[in-house]
Formats: sequence, C-alpha cells, structure tokens
Amino acid sequence: MKTAYVSRYHHTDISRWSGTVYYMAKCLTDSGLYLDYVSGFSSVWESVFLAKTVLYRKVLKKPYARHYQPAVLRSYARQIEDRLDHIKPDVIFTPDTQAISYLQTDIPIVFWTDATFAGVADFHPRLTNLSSGDIRRGNLVEQQAISNCRLAIYSSEWAAQTAIDHYDVDRRKIKVVPFGANVDCNRNIEDIRRIIADRDPAVCKLLFVGVQWLPKGGDIALAVATALNAHGLPTELHVVGCAPRVHTPHFVKLHGFVSKKSPDGRRLLNNLYASSHFFILPTRADCVPVVLAEASSFGLPSLATCVGGVPTAIVDNVNGKTFLFDNIVEHMTDYVLKVMSDGSTYRALCISSFNEYCNRLNWVTAGNAVKQLIHEICPKES
Repeated sequence: MKTAYVSRYHHTDISRWSGTVYYMAKCLTDSGLYLDYVSGFSSVWESVFLAKTVLYRKVLKKPYARHYQPAVLRSYARQIEDRLDHIKPDVIFTPDTQAISYLQTDIPIVFWTDATFAGVADFHPRLTNLSSGDIRRGNLVEQQAISNCRLAIYSSEWAAQTAIDHYDVDRRKIKVVPFGANVDCNRNIEDIRRIIADRDPAVCKLLFVGVQWLPKGGDIALAVATALNAHGLPTELHVVGCAPRVHTPHFVKLHGFVSKKSPDGRRLLNNLYASSHFFILPTRADCVPVVLAEASSFGLPSLATCVGGVPTAIVDNVNGKTFLFDNIVEHMTDYVLKVMSDGSTYRALCISSFNEYCNRLNWVTAGNAVKQLIHEICPKES
C-alpha cells in the first residue's frame, strides 16, 4: 500500500520528538507499508510568528501557540497537496495533526499521535496560560484534523478520551495503539536475566531522564533518593538530560545531556538503563513518555505519576507503579523498600517489565497494529 508519510520534521531526524518521528516511520516500513515522505514545509509567516512568540513571552507573559496558527497551516496544506498530486498515494499518514487540519483531499487520512489540543492546554507547560484567541484557534485546528481523518489513533486511553470528551467525533474511528521504545533492542529474556543479575545489590540506583528538572519531577526523585538513604538503603540518583539548579548531595550523579545520535551517547544510556534498579519519572504533566517503554526494554521497572497517558505505559506491579501526588515521596519510598527487600519479588518485577515491552511496548507490535487498522479502512493494495 502506497502511503504518504506527512510530517513537519524529517523522518531521519532521531532528535525530534525523542526519536518518535524516526521510529514511527521505521515501524510502518518494517510492517510492509511503502512510504513516500512529505516533509520540510516552509511558510512566509514563520518569521512573523517567531517574532510574536518573543513578544508574547516578554510583554504578555504568555506562551504563543504558533504551531496552531491557520495562516501557517494553510500554507503547509497547499505544499502537501502539491506533493500528493505527484505521489498519488492510497492513504495519507501523519504523526502531526496540525499539518493535515487544512488539507483538502479525498485520500483517506490517518493520524497517530499522543495528545489532543484540549488535553494539553493548561496541562503541558508550553501550552499553559494561553490567550483566549490561541485556545479558540487550537481547538478549531484540532477539530478540523479529527473531522478530516478517517482514523484517529492515539498512544493512550487518556488522549483518546480527551478527543471524545472535547470534540465532535465518531467514536468508531478512534483507536489506541501505544508507542514503542525509541531504542534499538535485540535483547532476549536470557539477556535480561543477566542484566538483572549484574545489578549491584549493595546500592539501589534510580535513573531519572528528562530535559526539564521540575516539570519532570526531578525534585520528587531527589526527595525519594534522600528518603531511601535515610531509611538505610544506600541509594544513588543518576540524572540524565538536565542540571538541577539546586545543590545536590554526593549520591546524585549528574550525566548532563546525552545524545542518542552518537555511539558514545547510546552506549552510556544503555549502561545506565541496564545497571539501574528503578527508572523514576514523577512527571507533573506528560502524554506518554517513551522513556517508560525504553526502561521496560531493559527489564527496568518504572516509578511514575498517575497523570496524562502514563497509566497506559505503566501497569501497576507489572512494569512498575504509578502514584498520586498525595504523599508521593513516602509512597514511592515505601514501594521501593518493599520490593528491594525481597530479591525474588524484584526479579519477577523486572522480568514482567521486559515481557510488557515484548508484548505491548515495542514498535514491531505497534507498527503491525497500525498497518492492520489502515488496511481495514483502505484495503486497496499497491
């Protein structure tokens, strides 16, 4: 089946959206779909909206939702339509709902994304405290994208429910397919058993990965590590992606930003995932962080907050546990102490974490599921 893969970002750029644009395209190709890539859009309005972004931030003290501005999106739509005339695909696929919101075509459109505008407005830090005009435009763009598509695939039940709750949509075209882990994984169960056995039993290592310390809950992670040490469990907190603007005690190990683009960066990340005992992400606002699936691919249980789409990625006591914010430090600490006090319980949790990755949180499973859904709405073969 000939598929136009539409994205503002190039599919080979592994730095975009934590690598999701790249891995999404790869999983669809691996599933057997033939992709023609439509990306690299330009707009004469971009410089204007960049200037307005600065103006809003400095004068109005508000963010500016420039990716939801109709003038830019109409320009994108015209460029996409021109390219579709040459490609003549059977179906249009995109991870980018904004790009197809003004698209005029009879070709079936499928999108696969992690949130709706209504779901992230006043939830995600970059879209909090928006102007009333931006909120109106954002919801209009989202409604048009949903109305334009034949199939709306979301990576979590939370995102799917926000579409149902906030927009005029036929529930039959809404589906949920979780994203996979944005890592190349050829590990098997024996590899995972060796990884678990090699973890240092003398020190509990918590791994925190995030480019924003406070929004991702770095302060909570630090408080949990501090509490574990106070309870007599020697604990280290390994921090990747950011530098907290607070004094950190000796048991906090800062690794800075680590790029997946470089072999050394990938090697360091792999070593940290393999040697840690828990992945910790007490995020305050998130859709579905792909790092949770990445942790499961190493047999690494996750400690996370029950927000957004996180409960889709983390099944309690299967590949970790999610927590409410009330007394979260105490509850996370108690959970780690309980699990770590029994070696067989911890090993079983690690094995079930890897099984969750194998059964559900990998791109092969996801790609095949999306391909099947596409064939159901557009059975024509190329």
